[in-house]
Amino acid sequence: MSDNANVIDQSAPSIARVYDYILGGKDNYEVDRAIGDHFKNDLPGSVVIATSNRQALVRAIRSLAESGLTQFLDLGSGLPTADNVHQIAQSVNPGSRVVYVDNDPIVLAHGRALLSTDEHTTVIQADLRDSEAIRNHPEVTRLIDFDKPVAVVFSAILHHLNDDEDPASLVRYWYDQIPAGSSVFISHFASGDNTETAEAEGKLQATFGRGRWRTPAEIEALFGELELRETGLKPAAIWNLEAGGESEIGSADRELTVWEKLIVAGIGDKR
Repeated sequence: MSDNANVIDQSAPSIARVYDYILGGKDNYEVDRAIGDHFKNDLPGSVVIATSNRQALVRAIRSLAESGLTQFLDLGSGLPTADNVHQIAQSVNPGSRVVYVDNDPIVLAHGRALLSTDEHTTVIQADLRDSEAIRNHPEVTRLIDFDKPVAVVFSAILHHLNDDEDPASLVRYWYDQIPAGSSVFISHFASGDNTETAEAEGKLQATFGRGRWRTPAEIEALFGELELRETGLKPAAIWNLEAGGESEIGSADRELTVWEKLIVAGIGDKR
């Protein structure tokens, strides 16, 4: 990898840093905050997409760890925040191994600082679409034994791939790499066929040239041959609430806002 790959470009917004800002983090720049403020101020209520997704991720990792999984590959992980995957997994199984993957050099820098004393967790800089490079990366092969069950995490990342980038093929690749007993978590922007969906999708496309809200049927199809758990594909705000953890909504019984319906989550198991 060239040195240029590790240069942080402060003139262009980053998906990871925009998420960081929306979630209350400090690892972002003015250009990222401008995009985040658009969602905060011009699309009021939309920030819950990010917060409810994060809470669903926490519940997913806890559930996967409690089911006995001790290896986690977090693809498109974003910047470290509270309740990271390794923290949740290791709180259940202290020896859990976690590899974070992101293409943003700031994620690599902050991740290495955070994980400098954790021999069971690492972060690598790689493109989500370059599955072979990730699979064969020495840090991945050091920590992940693909002969044993693995949890593969696609948290709020596949919707940043356009249709011509074939996100389903990425899931299929990892399905082929992991043995029976493994699981895949996916959360994804869900099209509501409404003004809010169109406005949010338009902003992401205009900013990053990517960002695809898919229908529930399209998202479910991403799981391919994986067996979707009985918790099903549901809005992240209420998905798997019985697994515990925080939820902004307080109760799964009330009517969700339109924004809360625009991101869904699910776990598929390889039998």
